[in-house]
Amino acid sequence: MNKEAYVAGVDYGTDSVRAIVVNAYSGEEVASSVYYYPRWRDQLYCNAELNQFRQHPQDYLDGLESVLKESLNAAGEKVRASLVGISIDTTGSSPVAVDAQGIPLALLPEFAENPNAMFVLWKDHTSVAEAAEINAHARKFPIDYLQYVGGIYSSEWFWAKLLHILRVDEKVRASCHSWVEHCDWIPFVLTGGKKATDIKRGVCSAGHKALWAQAFGGLPPEDFFTSLDPLLGGFRARLFEDTYTASEAAGNLSQEWATRLGLSTNVTIGIGAFDAHMGAVGGQIAPGFLSKVMGTSTCDMMVASYEEIGSTLVRGICGQVDGSVIPGMVGLEAGQSAFGDTYAWFRDLLSWPLEKMLSNISWMPAEAVEKLRTEMRANMIRALSEAAAGLPLRVDDPVAVDWLNGRRTPDANQELTAAMNGLKLGTGAPQMFKAWVEATCFGAKAIVDRFNQEGVQVRGLIGLGGVARKSPYVMQTMANVMNMPIKIHRSEQTCALGAAMFAATAAGLYPRVEDAMNAMGQGFDITYLPYADAVGVYAKRYERYRQLASSVEGMLKSKKEIPVNA
Repeated sequence: MNKEAYVAGVDYGTDSVRAIVVNAYSGEEVASSVYYYPRWRDQLYCNAELNQFRQHPQDYLDGLESVLKESLNAAGEKVRASLVGISIDTTGSSPVAVDAQGIPLALLPEFAENPNAMFVLWKDHTSVAEAAEINAHARKFPIDYLQYVGGIYSSEWFWAKLLHILRVDEKVRASCHSWVEHCDWIPFVLTGGKKATDIKRGVCSAGHKALWAQAFGGLPPEDFFTSLDPLLGGFRARLFEDTYTASEAAGNLSQEWATRLGLSTNVTIGIGAFDAHMGAVGGQIAPGFLSKVMGTSTCDMMVASYEEIGSTLVRGICGQVDGSVIPGMVGLEAGQSAFGDTYAWFRDLLSWPLEKMLSNISWMPAEAVEKLRTEMRANMIRALSEAAAGLPLRVDDPVAVDWLNGRRTPDANQELTAAMNGLKLGTGAPQMFKAWVEATCFGAKAIVDRFNQEGVQVRGLIGLGGVARKSPYVMQTMANVMNMPIKIHRSEQTCALGAAMFAATAAGLYPRVEDAMNAMGQGFDITYLPYADAVGVYAKRYERYRQLASSVEGMLKSKKEIPVNA
């Protein structure tokens, strides 16, 4: 056995792409690199008021080359010569319109500045109306085509986004040959694909977001889509029939990319998957444990054996798909549309007056102003967390509902908005921050409750991602609210590490991804236990959260029932 085999895991997040180079037998990380998308950093092609969030494919390509080159250069020539596989994870559902050659339209000169020709990021909610139509439409068919996605289709997903883009942009509609997830497109690029029909679609993206299911022979039939809207005619035939697990190979590195990166064309490129799915593997998921990837949003993953889950279909989650996390097991996905984004929103809200005044300060050198601004933003959430942690815990403290970006699960509804109750003149920033942290934890508990109610028991929690590693206050609150220990994985890059594990499996170094996970896993280094004196108080506060949440939903329903001209 060659102990010098290495693999690379590439993790496309919301703000950046990261690559790590890993020893394929020990899991030791030997080099890493990160690239922040410049167009996204400047919020080009985005409009938060419209819930429009788009990313340019050129950011993805530039980032891919940058992080692989930098990490391989840092690892050294010996490691470069021993690299056997690369696998990719991305956010999702983040699809894009491509031409017949599989090229995203935004890479063509005539579409270079058109947001509708770019990747429609997971958090983009411009297709709320289309999702509602899909949900109503699906009820007309004798087969429930939504049964494997929790019974509710989301505006964050594949078909709703495609239909919205086709409706609002005639030029994109005329040039759109197919519709491709980010996680499926990058392996196609690295393997030198030339035709959209050759793109290998992962079962992860196909099953959780695109309504593909083996039980009804793949995608829903053509008439399901054309009777929804004739604009969807022909897309099913130009998409895919077969799907692949992330443990399989998409192909070998193309000559073009091998030359760019200084690698051999013998390097295996694995099938892509969503970040949280590979992150769950990198974080050593196990049956009965809810693996929570906590970043800007959360993605909560579980795996279950066929025997355990049987015929159970969990309502209101983001799907259950055979092989989407670990081949040979059923993968179940849930999550929250805003988690770290909630804390960042509150930070930015507090920062706005200071930012405004700083930009007008003339007596301070510009360099000092920028340093002050940077330090203020970097330290604000930590300062708020320390202050909130020191506050007494009372049942009648202000309570918030965490739907700042809608609700992903349970029961997707992106029209829902956030709320806060119990404010007084004595309520300060730490008290409000505490309420928002608790709200995100209450939203997480609602997901656990749904799994338990549906017969898939959550016996433990695994915390992954930036928030899990960097925010003890949030994690302790989570343990208290859940009344359950939460163990934090040692790796800060579980998504990239999971991609590396899949790369090692796809390259043939391990027969199963579980074997790669056991050999390359880095283990856990922190466990948060619930505080006995806090559990009872949080149980009562959770009931207040549920009451406020119910009121918010009721207000939305009432608003819809009021005539437009009333």
